[in-house]
Amino acid sequence: MAKKKKIVVEGAEQVNNGHNEKEVQVEELAQEEITQETTEDNKGEEQTATIEKLEKELKEWKDKNLRLLAEFDNLRRRTAREQLILRKTASEDVVKDLLPILDDFERAFKAAGDTKEEDKDGFQLIYNKFRKTLETKGLKEMDATGQAFDTEFHEALTEIPAPSKELKGKVIEEIEKGYYLHEKIIRYAKVIVGK
Repeated sequence: MAKKKKIVVEGAEQVNNGHNEKEVQVEELAQEEITQETTEDNKGEEQTATIEKLEKELKEWKDKNLRLLAEFDNLRRRTAREQLILRKTASEDVVKDLLPILDDFERAFKAAGDTKEEDKDGFQLIYNKFRKTLETKGLKEMDATGQAFDTEFHEALTEIPAPSKELKGKVIEEIEKGYYLHEKIIRYAKVIVGK
């Protein structure tokens, strides 16, 4: 019987060894599955990280593109505005050069006291045509007489005692007219101010 036991024990050992081998195989398979899952999880995490990185880069590029478009739009508007201003004031130098001629006409009318009426009418026609042409180009007279003195619009040549209390600090006489060209002052009115 002892031999039998031994055989049984040996058989048990063999059975146990077979069982152990199966357990080892099962454990190895389980370990491989865990390793694969871990690898897949790592790959999934890497892919998620890559996707997040790409989404962030895409967002940055979209933001840069949007800013660039806004800058371009602002540049286009600013350029259009500057061109409009340039068109309006391109003739400024020419108009400034013609203002003394306009002044000479006005002085001539004041000085022509006893000149023939036909001569005055001819000069008046030329003056009116010249003035209207300048007005179509955007020239506008500045009204200064009787207005409160303002250094934004007037250049004081002298101060004299005001003939009445209402004229203190106001323009009493306009020596040289001031002019606007499209709302921009191109010549300040030269005035005498009451004090």
